[in-house]
Amino acid sequence: MSTASAIKIGICADHGGFELKETIIPYLIKNNYEVIDFGAKQLDSADDFPDYVIPLAKAVANGEVFRGIAICGSGVGACIAANKVSGVRAALIVDYFSAHQGVEDDDMNLICLGGRVTGFASAEELVLAFLKANFIGAERHVRRLKKIQQLENNNN
Repeated sequence: MSTASAIKIGICADHGGFELKETIIPYLIKNNYEVIDFGAKQLDSADDFPDYVIPLAKAVANGEVFRGIAICGSGVGACIAANKVSGVRAALIVDYFSAHQGVEDDDMNLICLGGRVTGFASAEELVLAFLKANFIGAERHVRRLKKIQQLENNNN
């Protein structure tokens, strides 16, 4: 059960990440996050990850959710799709250090996981490290982000 003050986290998965998504949602709720499920709502082996990842990424970019979690079979496709949305800084995360460092240094706002390669306990650890981390905002990090934003602006 969520509360009005809970931080909103968006999550999505295609068939390759469906089981992991369904395991992470109750874990997030238990840790006092409000979960917005962008689908898939049921297992469908013929679904396509962009149908879920793009709406999630847009919600992250628009500030509708604090951060996002996208899961496909390997996490690679979800990461590629998410990064096509301006304002999204997504990464495929497979280790604890990168889960928090990606936020601290690079202001990562969407984590991608592989449902077929990431175990449940590991996924819980990675997601919590990602969600609890804060952007440090050091001058060098801000300078680098501005260069990325400039590239995004030039491509639009």
